[in-house]
Amino acid sequence: MHLFYTPDIDPKLSQYFLNEEESKHCVRVLRLAVNDEVQLIDGRGGFYIARIKDAHPKRTILDIVSVTADHNKRNHYLHIAVAPTKNIERLEWFLEKATEIGIDEISLIICQRSERKEARVDRLNRIITSAMKQSIKAYHPVLNGVIAFNKFLDKPFDGQKFIAHCDEGDKQELRTTIHLKEKYLIVIGPEGDFTPDEITAALNNGYKAITLGESRLRTETAALEACFEANFLNR
Repeated sequence: MHLFYTPDIDPKLSQYFLNEEESKHCVRVLRLAVNDEVQLIDGRGGFYIARIKDAHPKRTILDIVSVTADHNKRNHYLHIAVAPTKNIERLEWFLEKATEIGIDEISLIICQRSERKEARVDRLNRIITSAMKQSIKAYHPVLNGVIAFNKFLDKPFDGQKFIAHCDEGDKQELRTTIHLKEKYLIVIGPEGDFTPDEITAALNNGYKAITLGESRLRTETAALEACFEANFLNR
């Protein structure tokens, strides 16, 4: 069954009108017709089954058949803050795969050793949307714009906070320190890792130091490993 992303849908209404772009795709590309059923996701946890009432290429009308709230809602909240990679395609890869696995929020942090200082949030959001549709996720991850790491540390977070780094010092594996079914914030540094001063600042702000294994991982690999591990431990 074909799926459409409809962030403006009202779950209390019995009909929905696809916009012109989606209507054209529905009728001209997918060749869907009256009485065909489609799936809708709103990015807020709503999952819908709808039936085509009028297959118009500019304004297709759908009758809502069923609505499921909090569709496949996970039992934890995961926020990963990651430094944008020098090669933006590597960050895009992370966003795609993390969305497929399961993530709630992503922040882009600029660190002292960051080589990339900016990122196009609009383009990155489109990648997230595409991955959400492909994996039939009903929740659209929040993508925050770039922010200096020292300012990010000042932001409040009601949950466990972790910093993954390659420097010396006491570090724990995530599986030994994580509290299941809670909120997590994990920060991942740039290609050159966090500086000692940044690590100290994070620890002073309530972050726990963790290791993601013995191998030295690329930024995007480390971020995805953290995403996978948090999800796996909460299964």
